[in-house]
Amino acid sequence: MTSVRQDEPVRPTRRDEVAAAGSELIGGPAGRRAVFRTGWWNPVRIVALVAIGMFALGMVQKLPCYNSGWFFGATSQYTHACYSDIPHLYAGRGFADGLIPYFDKLPGDMEYLEYPVLTGLFMEVASWMTPTGGSIQQREQIYWLVNAGMLMACAAVLAVCVARTHRRRPWDGLLVALAPALALTATINWDLLAVALTAVGMLMWSRSRAFATGVFIGLATAAKLYPVLLLGPLLILCWRAGQWRAYGKAVTGAAAAWLVVNVPVMITHDASGFHIREGWAKFYTFSQERPIDFGSIWLLISQRTGNPLEDANTYATLLMILGCGALALLAFYAPRRPRFAQLAFLVVALFILTNKVYSPQYVLWLVPLAALARPRWRDFLIWQACEVMYFLGIWMYLAYTGNGDKHQGLPLEGYQLAMVLHLLGTLYLCAVVVRDVLLPERDVVRRDGEDDPSGGVLDHAPDVFVLGRAHQLSRHAVKFEGAAQVRWGVAGDSVHR
Repeated sequence: MTSVRQDEPVRPTRRDEVAAAGSELIGGPAGRRAVFRTGWWNPVRIVALVAIGMFALGMVQKLPCYNSGWFFGATSQYTHACYSDIPHLYAGRGFADGLIPYFDKLPGDMEYLEYPVLTGLFMEVASWMTPTGGSIQQREQIYWLVNAGMLMACAAVLAVCVARTHRRRPWDGLLVALAPALALTATINWDLLAVALTAVGMLMWSRSRAFATGVFIGLATAAKLYPVLLLGPLLILCWRAGQWRAYGKAVTGAAAAWLVVNVPVMITHDASGFHIREGWAKFYTFSQERPIDFGSIWLLISQRTGNPLEDANTYATLLMILGCGALALLAFYAPRRPRFAQLAFLVVALFILTNKVYSPQYVLWLVPLAALARPRWRDFLIWQACEVMYFLGIWMYLAYTGNGDKHQGLPLEGYQLAMVLHLLGTLYLCAVVVRDVLLPERDVVRRDGEDDPSGGVLDHAPDVFVLGRAHQLSRHAVKFEGAAQVRWGVAGDSVHR
């Protein structure tokens, strides 16, 4: 037997049964002499092209709505499962009339744009590139196309960042590029902007560039609220490793970037002094005041019990606090310090599962984190299958409720089953990630003798603060790391290991 170089890229088709079986469609697993590290066709470029191709397929899937579904029938966009907020909000949020987000009031009850500032800027830039001539239908079509082109660039950035975060595992980027949920939900809303910025931030952290990490997390938080949650796992991990300086740089960068984007829109001035602009605050007040909505555990409970759950905000907040406390204990008691991607996935999944809304496009928040936290095709595809079922279920349910007496679609009981699968799929992936944290020998990344390839300054850093028996167990983990290098570093890249 000959040993494999420790800097050699990991080949999933020789480690993962599902990846090996899937590779038969393109000629089978890569041979031992296959080289992908030089030349134009390297793994990162292949992953980027695959992501663009899947995104394009997702655009094709929206074709029935592009032709007529968004305009000539409320239910046809549901029966074809091709709904998108983008064309509807072009006119509905004043972009078609040239209104300026956060500054100009909208007609109707909404009053102001209910999106964070950076997402609002993204929407506004797309409206600048949309011609003003022609019918409103044609302009909405072009607006969707412009946004789709900009979001495609975000998808490519996302895939490249995931492929580069784990230096020896570039092919894990294919989990993102080939994710069915990415193709189906990428153009429902503008979430991909925040997802791509978050992925850049995680790439910066893996390169030990703490301040740049904070900058991109701050920008991502200016586009969507959830990325700020990543500062929580970084706090716990830096606490355990004693890396306070790096954490301070990340927090400083995040605060600075968020303020630079938000302050010009947030602050208004009149004769009485400075005030918080009402238009800027709309996103935060809307998130607080909106009722429970599709996909959430709270909607399922409400529908089954008949209780409107008017205190869902309180319940969700309490569960989130308790869950974060449990994740902190998990990180401090684990035999080895959890990988950054593992805790990042768990805290974002916790936020989504306890939230009042679990929209279909929220799966985009988790796709890159899942690919980095648990790069195992079987588990990833089980979760994706649940998400695809829910994607179809919610549109069929809306078709059923919007068809009057025809009731063509999925009745309430069927939608509730889709919600259960949706929630259980996410919980399943959380469970296997927690198992990997508690049993690091089950972690497919650490089987190669790696510690935390996405951890930057945390990678192989010694622990300075642990709880319970973690300090004793960590010595056993070091022995395991050496054994893993022998076990997995030998030419026996078998999927049966």
